[in-house]
Amino acid sequence: MPRKQNKIFNDNPYAYHQELIVEITSMTNLGVGIGRHEGWVIMVPYALADETVKVKIWRNHSNYSDADLVEVVKPSLLRVEPQCALFGKCGGCQYQNLQYDAQLKMKRAHVAEIFKNIGDFDFNVNEVIPSPQIYAYRSKITPHFQKLKREKFNPIGFLKSNTRQIVDVPHCPIATDAINNSLPEEREKVLSYEKKFRRGGTLLLRDTLEGVVTDNNDIVSEKVGDLVFQFQAGEFFQNNPFILAEMVNYVIDQAKSENSRFLIDAYCGVGVFSITASKFFERCTGIEISALSIHWANGNAKINAVNNCNFIIGKAESIFENVEFNSAETTVIIDPPRKGCDKDFIDQLLGYKPAKIVYVSCDPATQARDLNFLIENYIVTNIQPFDLFPHTRHIENVVTLSLNN
Repeated sequence: MPRKQNKIFNDNPYAYHQELIVEITSMTNLGVGIGRHEGWVIMVPYALADETVKVKIWRNHSNYSDADLVEVVKPSLLRVEPQCALFGKCGGCQYQNLQYDAQLKMKRAHVAEIFKNIGDFDFNVNEVIPSPQIYAYRSKITPHFQKLKREKFNPIGFLKSNTRQIVDVPHCPIATDAINNSLPEEREKVLSYEKKFRRGGTLLLRDTLEGVVTDNNDIVSEKVGDLVFQFQAGEFFQNNPFILAEMVNYVIDQAKSENSRFLIDAYCGVGVFSITASKFFERCTGIEISALSIHWANGNAKINAVNNCNFIIGKAESIFENVEFNSAETTVIIDPPRKGCDKDFIDQLLGYKPAKIVYVSCDPATQARDLNFLIENYIVTNIQPFDLFPHTRHIENVVTLSLNN
């Protein structure tokens, strides 16, 4: 579907849909190729470094232009054929056209670059731990659709990059086989008007131990190592079960030490880290502001016969108020949402002064921002990225910090 020209289009330095031949020199951490034309920067999604490409300009900014990829004139040696026919239209994946080893190297470089740019940190970043499965790995998808119009084509899928246009996605190669087997039926329910959708909506397909569920309120289970965790289908739970246990075990290996008798699991969710780590600590406390998450975390401790974990609702202004652990013998795991830690939480964490912090993040940019505050009292000892979402720009990053005495 061609882009519509903005009513107020700035035609400096290029006209709308002007075609150019551009040399791509590098890529951003969002998976966008960066090239230059007569010294002017051109941003081109789905173009790889070391490629020559033909592009169409669709927007000019004050110091760069956005363009769509029209043709790869000279491909990179690392370019591969995407497995998805919709790659380049659907905005869900950015790297299906890039060899997987190269994806990992690029993500590692991007973590280091983000840390340097945001925090001026020159830390060593370990090689990215790859996903054991790089297709059919995603255990949850949420296709969208707009208000249905009879006798018209109604796409159900994901947004095209940099637009509000929905790309119809009848099959998603990065979703599990079970989800793809269930997807046609769920799409048909929408298109048959079985339910009335006044303003469009979002589907849920989550692959769990109970099978593929589509109701946000269903109670489902997921296995992490030898442990089973229950939660509501619509709530947050990591969506790549093939690498999740390895990441959790790594976090726990970083958290435990001879001097750490206690564990605090901040932003604990349904208790995955603390319950899995419980055998290595005398006592563990999980803290969350969500009462629903605390309900499931306490239930999961019982399901797995773990008796040394308790979970409490943490008030934003007094997160550590009900924690009785000696901070010098305590490790804190923090796994905040994408926006990172709130400054008030960081101030309280610095006031508590645990012996060790293990910071798990789905956004290295907000993680680097938060490290600017933590680094005053802590030394970074390890930076380990995990590729939970192959073929996408996303990366999970784990930073280990020890108190600087």
